[in-house]
Amino acid sequence: MLRVAVLVSGGGTNLQAIIDGVQNGTITNTQLVGVISNNKSAYALERAKNHDIPSICVSPKDYENREKFNDALLKAVDDLKPDLVVLAGCLVIIPEKMIDAYENRIINIHPSLIPSFCGTGYYGLTVHETVLERGVKVTGATVHFVDKGTDTGPIIFQQPVMIKQDDTKEVLQQRVMEEAEWILLPKAIDYIANGKIKVEQNKVIIEE
Repeated sequence: MLRVAVLVSGGGTNLQAIIDGVQNGTITNTQLVGVISNNKSAYALERAKNHDIPSICVSPKDYENREKFNDALLKAVDDLKPDLVVLAGCLVIIPEKMIDAYENRIINIHPSLIPSFCGTGYYGLTVHETVLERGVKVTGATVHFVDKGTDTGPIIFQQPVMIKQDDTKEVLQQRVMEEAEWILLPKAIDYIANGKIKVEQNKVIIEE
């Protein structure tokens, strides 16, 4: 049984997709052991509570410096004893000590087709706004392992989403979530839980 901890910052729609996947059997061999937010007002914490999943807020505002916050965040993760850490709309920069401790055991969902529109400053609506400004015709989402770069870890799955002429950034964000993110993230967790994914030479090998 794969023990999964989910890190969040906001509404928790991807968290909900994971919860739904576990409940409906799309995600198998998996237990959600906890949800950690850096934001006390994140609705994701309410989602966890509604489904009896242990949750905690570890906010940088409660610590005198970033190092102490990073230590507290790592301790909160360690206390859950996860096999996999899932960043589901988590806007915190993951400390290097956590990446070292959970090498190839942290995954992230990004709202574009990496390596396009990724890296520092590309998150949430910012990505979709830039995509529309550039006149891009195809966007999508990517699930990848987390390394010490920004959106540079080995890619697990990608799903394209066609852009419509009348899309706004808000409409596009919703479509990318529905058509890509909420499908890819549960799928990646299920594959990892069932031993279908491994990393070799910084590339993901999928065993169907």
